[in-house]
Amino acid sequence: MKICVDRGKCQDHGQCIIAAPDIFRFDEDGTLQYEPHVDESLREAAEEASDVCPEQAITIVDE
Repeated sequence: MKICVDRGKCQDHGQCIIAAPDIFRFDEDGTLQYEPHVDESLREAAEEASDVCPEQAITIVDE
């Protein structure tokens, strides 16, 4: 499973971090970082992060 974040839409609100802290995090500068390839066991958390993103910047792609 691949996580894609549209950096043009992302405003670093951080809702994804709350929903899926194993996938998303802020770096020391407050910029969103994430794991682009994650295990299927994290699908529910990834989908939740995508759903709660105010900018709808997160998509999930099956590989």
